[in-house]
Amino acid sequence: MPGLPPVTQRQRYAHVPHERSAEAGKQGGTADPTGSSLTRGDEPLAALLTPQRTPPTQAHANRTLTGGALACEALLAAGATTLFGYPGGAALPFYRELARYPRLRHVLVRHEQNAAHAADGYARATGRVGVCVATSGPGATNLLTGLATAYMDCVPVVALTGQVARAAIGTQAFQEVDVIGMVGPITKGAFQLKSAEDIPAVFAEAFRLAAEGRPGPVLIDFPKDVQLATVELSEPLADLAPAEYECELDPAADFALRQAAALLNSAERPLVIAGHGVAMAGAASALLRLAEASGVPVGTTLLGLGVFPQHHPQSLGMVGMHGTVQANLAMQHADLIVGVGMRFDDRVVGRPKDFAPGARIVHVDVDPQSFGRVVRADVPVLADARAALDGLASLAEWRARAAWWTRLQQWTDDHAACGIVDTHMAPPDEPPTTPEVIRALRRVLGGAATVVADIGQHQMFVALHHGFDRPGQVLTSGGLGTMGYALPAAMGVKTAEPGRAVWAVVGDGGFQMSAAELSTLVAARLPVKVLVVNNQCLGMVRQWQELFYDNVYSHSLLPQPDFEALAKAHGIWATTVRRRDQLENALREAALHPGPTVVDVRVPVEETVYPMVPAGSTPGDVRCVDAVDASFC
Repeated sequence: MPGLPPVTQRQRYAHVPHERSAEAGKQGGTADPTGSSLTRGDEPLAALLTPQRTPPTQAHANRTLTGGALACEALLAAGATTLFGYPGGAALPFYRELARYPRLRHVLVRHEQNAAHAADGYARATGRVGVCVATSGPGATNLLTGLATAYMDCVPVVALTGQVARAAIGTQAFQEVDVIGMVGPITKGAFQLKSAEDIPAVFAEAFRLAAEGRPGPVLIDFPKDVQLATVELSEPLADLAPAEYECELDPAADFALRQAAALLNSAERPLVIAGHGVAMAGAASALLRLAEASGVPVGTTLLGLGVFPQHHPQSLGMVGMHGTVQANLAMQHADLIVGVGMRFDDRVVGRPKDFAPGARIVHVDVDPQSFGRVVRADVPVLADARAALDGLASLAEWRARAAWWTRLQQWTDDHAACGIVDTHMAPPDEPPTTPEVIRALRRVLGGAATVVADIGQHQMFVALHHGFDRPGQVLTSGGLGTMGYALPAAMGVKTAEPGRAVWAVVGDGGFQMSAAELSTLVAARLPVKVLVVNNQCLGMVRQWQELFYDNVYSHSLLPQPDFEALAKAHGIWATTVRRRDQLENALREAALHPGPTVVDVRVPVEETVYPMVPAGSTPGDVRCVDAVDASFC
């Protein structure tokens, strides 16, 4: 767009879950043993990189490196500084060399899935590629859930897996699996090294592919004999980090954006919905400029929380199945919806054919495959979120839209108390409700911490009751909904940002899936704070059984150990909260403690998350705590 400066970013972390980048596509294959190119069958994928740094004046003596050592150097050249992993037989040559590279910090996890989640958290916190390592066989297969989590939420991760020696591949050798075949649907690409000489090119391609366009995970399978092979290196490796590039609007995007601006300026009931892509593109400030230049209300997706300040007067909060009443009714009654960096998934739109029946839909995304996948896109804008929002802000005209805002405010006021208990009137000796717990956490932390939420009822209560005002303030597994994600992801965040307070908010179910990582917190000196919202059941499962399955609580009530005693066995400070009047002091004490902590808060078993849009309904069918249908508001 004329007059707009190009957007320059390193390792852009743009967001379009589920679909691959149109530019990068899905890549995979093996490295050509001749060292001339990366190949998939007979098709060349990328030539080996040539050094790009200015050659030093003095000559370098040749060095003989093993494949494992060259991989360490390639990781450093690609910008990696931290690895999360777990060693095993087929990865031991690499681990031997890793011990000689102190610039590469390795965090030893207690389960390989958690290595992937930690790399995911590290990547989300920094915007850089996270790295995880595992051995062959079960080590590699244990990574799969973590890689699928990263793929669904567009997180750039490179996974390095050991593999049996090349001669044993295909013989059903001990701890041999075809991990390349397994990860196809959940990665952007997968490569198996055939020669140590190929390591720089493969690593460069993997990091580039993970970071560009629609980010996501990439896997490098590293046979043991390639780790042991030697190679001559005559000079330092080139810079293998993903290159900087400019995000500019092409003529087609410029034209589409002008169409979108014209619709926005004439709309009577517009709504902007911001998703994860806004955060990944670094476009939160551009979104704020657009909102204030146009006077348009803004809702966010679950993964978009924080890209628009929830305390801003134009914020409607989260959209979707457990979004706010006002945000969901705004979607259903809007005459224009501008979706930016979000995917219009089923948890947002409900029944696609009846979604926003009176609205024109503008969809801004970096991936053309996202357009029309779930709902129609009347004006698709193929562009980076930051460039698009900057362009819209420059073209937007401010309008009061008094009638629309009056209606939105009425919905907000009518349902402001949905799910909130008046703590001044509640008995102090009873267990606190989960909304009380989340609001108390916000008061204690003042919004300064990064909150990593696990999956379930507590996740939705965090989204509804904490309030987030900056990108990256809350992280969670959105697309895959992976229980057990929060604690290891919080480890990754804390490793990346040691100066920031990091809280993992987990349910008692998800905590039991990842509690082994308490040992990692102690050993790696990671003072992550763990808040267990303990309803002694699989809360969201129980809620659905109550509402839709005749109150049959089949295998959703969850026996558990004493979490306080378990944490103390790991050497971690811990406490249990059973009464409302114990809550805030316990949270403050945990926040002030210098090491990792666990606060086990007992909440009522039979809580239900409201608002709620029943499955198969539309956002207009949102129900509040009294279960009254709000669709006629």
